This record gives sequence, C-alpha cells and structure tokens, in this order.
Amino acid sequence: DVGGGRDRDESVDERARAEELGERLRLLYVAMTRTQAQLVMWWAPTNNTATAELQRVLLGRRPGQAEVPDRVNPGDDAEAVRWLRAWAGKGAFVLERVDVDPAPGSLAPEPSAELSIRAFRRDIDHGWRRTSYTALSTPAQEAAAVGSEPDLQLKDDEAEDDQLVLTVAAADPAAVPALPSPMAELPTGAQFGSLVHAVLEHADPQAPDLRAELRRCVEEQWLSWPLDVDRDVLADALVEVCRTPLGPAAAGATLAGIGHADRLCELEFELPLAGGDRNRDAAGPRLADLAPLLRSHLPDGDPVRGWADALANPLLGEQDLRGYLTGSVDVVLRVGRRHLVVDYKTNWLGAFGEPLTTADYTPAALDAAMGHSDYPLQALLYAVVLHRFLRWRLPDYDPDTHLGGVLYLYLRGMAGPDTPIIDDQPCGVFTWQPPVALVLEVSQLLDGGAR
Repeated sequence: DVGGGRDRDESVDERARAEELGERLRLLYVAMTRTQAQLVMWWAPTNNTATAELQRVLLGRRPGQAEVPDRVNPGDDAEAVRWLRAWAGKGAFVLERVDVDPAPGSLAPEPSAELSIRAFRRDIDHGWRRTSYTALSTPAQEAAAVGSEPDLQLKDDEAEDDQLVLTVAAADPAAVPALPSPMAELPTGAQFGSLVHAVLEHADPQAPDLRAELRRCVEEQWLSWPLDVDRDVLADALVEVCRTPLGPAAAGATLAGIGHADRLCELEFELPLAGGDRNRDAAGPRLADLAPLLRSHLPDGDPVRGWADALANPLLGEQDLRGYLTGSVDVVLRVGRRHLVVDYKTNWLGAFGEPLTTADYTPAALDAAMGHSDYPLQALLYAVVLHRFLRWRLPDYDPDTHLGGVLYLYLRGMAGPDTPIIDDQPCGVFTWQPPVALVLEVSQLLDGGAR
C-alpha cells in the first residue's frame, strides 16, 4: 500500500509495524544463537527501550507466557534488576551492573590563554586523482564535440543533440557500394547505445538460433534501458552486425563466430598512473607527453597521430597522469593467438534526412570520424590496458605475437555478410594496429617513466 492519501487504511501501518517488530525478534534470535564463545548484551532505559527486542524478551513475559509483546514500558531500575536477577538465577546469563561515576570536574577542559583557531596551511593536490579516458579528453573547462563512455553505466556513444553528430561524406559516393543500414530506422542517443552494448555483452553469439537469442536479450535488457524502439527491428539489425566480417585483423571472423571462450566482456581496469598509491610526488608525466610518442611512431595520415595536435591545448595537455586510470573495455576478442580490443559505437555518421547506408561508414569515413573525436586517446590507452592484462596473464606473452590491435565497430555501418569491403576493410569496421614500440613506451610513460 503506497498510495497514501486521506483514505489510507491505518491497519496497514499497524501490520507493517508488527512485521518489523517480528523481524527484529528474529534477528535477535540469530545473533544470540550463533555465538560461539561469549555474548555481551546491554540494557538501559532509554527512549526506545519500550520496543527494543531485548526488553520485550526479558522483561515482557511472565512465567508460562510464550508470546512476546510488541511493547513493554520500562519500570524503575529496581524492578528491572529484580527481573534480570531472576533470569540470571535460572542460568540464562551472568548479570553485571555498569555504573559510571566520573570524578567531579574531570570532564571540564583545562583553562588556557593560548587557544587559537587552527589555520590550514597545506595545499590540496588536485593532480593526483582517479580519472578516466573521458575525463582526460574532456576537461571541465571545455566541452567535447563528440562524447563517449563516461564512468557511469550509461554508454554515451553519440551526442544527444543531432546538431553535434559528425557528417562525413565519401570521396566518390558513386564508386562506393551502398547497402541500407540495418539500424537506419532505429533511434540515436546514449540510452540506445547503452541498450545495444548490454545486448551484445550478454547474448550468446553461438546460440543455435542467433536471432531468437538476440531477441531474448533485447527484451531482457530493455527493462534496464527502456526507450521507444522496435525490438524486433533491433534484433534483426544485430543479427546482421554479428554476421559482418571483422576484416584482416580478425582473420575474417565475425562476432557470431567468436564464442564466450574467446571473448572477455566488459574488462574493467584500475591502471596505476606514475605508481598509483606508491608515489604521491607532485612530479610526474602529463598528457602532453604522449604527443612526441605519437609523432615518432605513427606515420602521417594515421587517424590516431592527429590527436598529438589536440594535446597542444593546455586544457588537455597539462593534465597530470598521476593516480589511477579506470574504465571498461567493451570486449576483448581472441582470434588464434592474437587478442583484439573491441569497442562498439552506435554513432550516426550520415546526413540526417537522407537514407543511412554503408557508404557512410567506409574506411575513409571512419578515419575522418576518428580524427574528429576523442576516440584516438581511448584506442591508445585501451591498447596499453590490453598489453598490461596479457603481460600478467600469459606466461609466454610476446606483444608482437599476442597484441592484435584495436577495432571500433560502428554498428550502423555493418550490414551482414554482404557488407562492402574496400581495400580489404569492411565498411563499419575501423581497425588500428599500433606499433608495439608505441604501446610499450606509452605503458612506461603511464608508469612514471622518463618523459
């Protein structure tokens, strides 16, 4: 009964109080009967003693009475002591009286003429913090044009305002094969992105009936991420996503072909920066120190290399890399001996008002989209996270063998087995293979190595 109002049935309140008092009696019983060595209980007449379970059990019953009353008003101390001694005489417990008789004046402070207000003379170290790639790429002083996952559970894969969505046109639309996007009629926004992430995380990609499995997970996860969406259309779209080849980096495999034994969903991490708790020194690397590493290891035209220019902005580059970097990788896939960082994106890259097709998600379009977002920083940091994880877990770890790179799956551009392939790369699949030397040097930098 949660309605309330003038017509509320007060007997419901009485039942609720009675149930609460009964539950407290059961808790008292558990506490008293689970003791193995010694149990100490305290009794004192206070404002809530009348309904206290110990008061009701010990002082609320007379010989032969089994039922415990809901309320027993405490009498004077003499009566309470008489009843407690009667219980003690039957061997129920040993009774002790606790008397507090402080010496006169012992609680009064010593007079002093030197009292003064303490002054706070220390500085607060704001550089040492628990941060995320999102916080690093979007400091509070400025807003980013394209957002991504925050620390909360909500997946902010795309801007809520359609005016902020990046539109990238193909260089020669006539020469690019165009299939309708299976997600063209589905909504945009962080809520939708979170729903899609949750379905792909929990669905069994190798279920006998993939469509039925995805439809079941859509229904299940929709309870946590409710929005106005055709759940049958979403299940059909995700079937095509799971059947789309992932390109050479994944040896042509599909999400449907990689089972739970070869995938690690939502890999959460707490990566110490500059020693984490071990080093609280003010000195340490800054985010701008990534720029020379990107320029020295990545060629011109690499979509991640361009982020070095963004680090010239002091609001970004001057951030300390001290404390902990936290986050969650959508999924790590194992293909043979190679391991891939995979991040799902539901960004709308086409022009609004026009049909969305795979031509909006060509490799060139994805390179441009990556270059105009903060995803390059995410790709770099998550590559280091995978390196650290494999280094700890694989006895024969060799980064040249086991680091398979980073895949950003722009799901709206993945249209199934017939998804167009341009220069060996399927539409909708962004692939980045960072040089091993870059990953190792960034890992060393984050660990507090030489700047």
